[in-house]
Amino acid sequence: MPIAWTPDLNIGIDVIDHQHRRIVDFVNDLEAAQALGDKKKLKSVLDDCVDYTLSHFAFEESLQAEANYPYCKPHKKVHELFTRKVGEYMKRLEEGEDVAEELHDTLARWLVSHIKRDDADFAPYVKATLPSQDFQPSEEKKKMGWFRRLFG
Repeated sequence: MPIAWTPDLNIGIDVIDHQHRRIVDFVNDLEAAQALGDKKKLKSVLDDCVDYTLSHFAFEESLQAEANYPYCKPHKKVHELFTRKVGEYMKRLEEGEDVAEELHDTLARWLVSHIKRDDADFAPYVKATLPSQDFQPSEEKKKMGWFRRLFG
């Protein structure tokens, strides 16, 4: 069953919420590839999902460090454990095991839980370090992209 983005998944940091939505899209794309029985597409989507998610984790961790989030190290450890678990699924997939359904279920449950619990916890710390206009950007700022809004 695809993950539906709901307002309770927003943590209130535009760039992070956007990245989370993109990861949800990847997880839903995995489900679609699985439904088609397309192992090549499944592997491709999984590779893209992992690359994007690792970049997202690094970005999230950098924001936490800049905000002096007191649970930065444990949060990073959660990311590392999850990355290791996904790596195990990838290895099993490469060995020919059909892990698609199990992988999708794990990703969907973990992602929603992680956003609602772990990511929601750091949001107030990061919000306090960023200019308030970044959370409700004007139409002009929306067109600029997150990097320019954050550092421009």
